[in-house]
Amino acid sequence: MVPKLICDDEMADVHAPATSDKDSLKVTIKLSVEKINAINRICASYDNDPEELISVLHETQNTLGYLPAEVQEIIAHNLKISAAHVYGVVTFYSYFTMVPKGDHPISVCMGTACYVRGAEKILDELKKELNINIGETTPDQRFSISCLRCVGACGLAPVMMVGEKVYGRVSPNDVRKILEEYREDNCEECKPTQQL
Repeated sequence: MVPKLICDDEMADVHAPATSDKDSLKVTIKLSVEKINAINRICASYDNDPEELISVLHETQNTLGYLPAEVQEIIAHNLKISAAHVYGVVTFYSYFTMVPKGDHPISVCMGTACYVRGAEKILDELKKELNINIGETTPDQRFSISCLRCVGACGLAPVMMVGEKVYGRVSPNDVRKILEEYREDNCEECKPTQQL
């Protein structure tokens, strides 16, 4: 059963009344019909198989940018598993996020090699330049900062990533120059991605 949609200016409340019916679902925020349809398509592409939960979560996060509780509930409903199970997987794996990230997510490796070679100073410089803390996103939605345990590039320590691009042997003086690569409005690669 697909969640019941009540449309309101291209938005939908995803809900069903609380009953003993196993197919009922109650979600209290509004999601666009496009987002709900995208989630349903992703689940269906994996045959609504609960064993494909991680694949569904990966594809959904790649599509929507993050996995808020309401999205998790729709996935749980489609895969016929508990929302608590979905939440447990989302919070166990550091790859998944329940809050939106910037168009250019920045990750600083805090593994032992990077830490002893100055990763904390890199992180401090990023926070100063962007005026945000770890786990936050800039008001223009362009940048967000997170920390990683290890990216497996210890020989290049300290390491930071912007999206999938790895920067090695970074010093605090390099941070501004790296950020400028992504602040350029004429850079096709750097333009914000359009989300559903």
